[in-house]
Amino acid sequence: MTWLVEKNRSWAEWAVARILRVGPVPRHLAVIMDGNRRYARKEHQDTLTGHTRGFHKLTEVLSWCRDLGINEVTAYAFSIENFKRPRHEVEGLMDLAAEKFAEVLEELEKLAKHGVCIRALGNLTLLPERVQQGVAEAVLATKDNDKYFINLAIAYTSREEIGTAMSELCRGVSEGQLQASDISEELLEKCLYTGGTRDPDLLIRTSGEVRLSDFLLWQSGFSCLFFTKVLWPEVTIWHLFGAIFYYQRHYHTLAEARRESLNVRQCMVEESDIDVCHAKFGEKVTAEHIAAQTCSRTERTDAFLKELYEKRINYLKKVCK
Repeated sequence: MTWLVEKNRSWAEWAVARILRVGPVPRHLAVIMDGNRRYARKEHQDTLTGHTRGFHKLTEVLSWCRDLGINEVTAYAFSIENFKRPRHEVEGLMDLAAEKFAEVLEELEKLAKHGVCIRALGNLTLLPERVQQGVAEAVLATKDNDKYFINLAIAYTSREEIGTAMSELCRGVSEGQLQASDISEELLEKCLYTGGTRDPDLLIRTSGEVRLSDFLLWQSGFSCLFFTKVLWPEVTIWHLFGAIFYYQRHYHTLAEARRESLNVRQCMVEESDIDVCHAKFGEKVTAEHIAAQTCSRTERTDAFLKELYEKRINYLKKVCK
């Protein structure tokens, strides 16, 4: 099995793809791969077979995304809540994960050629050691590739992610790396597991469920949400075409809402800097004071984020050893 499926498209598929690419195409696609177990029951197969088919479908979707110009995909691979499933199913999923991450190391040259970077989102310490090691090796081996990004949410929930980010910010303040006034929506966002990545433009959930199940709750605030009844292993490129067409119909409304939100966020940061200056200098605040405050805040937050990134990379290196 390969992570990079290469398949010839029919003339009809290429025609529709070219038409869709005339309009706005999402740069970042998020998927909740729901329906693997129902597919297995439908086909009278065991549950693990359904999950295996689900992974194969993911590799197909990745190839479709490359053809369409979508260069980032985030997939909900395993929720923290999934640990509550029957033990044999969880163990089977962990074995499957270890196998698939090991396959990354067998394809490093091919992944580098296509510029594919694999990233893991979640509390990796909850995973068995063999899976942690496989994840760490795959992430470190591909981290310098910068053309296509595959983000696998494994041992992940959005609430845990936000809680972890808040804990890191509290640590930064208590250790003197940050000031309380430095904390903002923008800084919290950069401390998430997805920090440094673009928010998803389009989020697809299969199997007919109409909920996010604690997936990218923060990041999907201005995403186009597309729900379809098809089970994940049965998804075709035509379902993806339909989702992209739906995204294009709502693109301008979502883009405007996103711009307004970013403007409001920027105004809040600027007002916070002005308030800090007033607290220090009273009414004699000058443009130079505000510029100096902005510069010092930026230096502190950049240093903190760099330290946080190195902390996460060092954890991966430690796991590999």
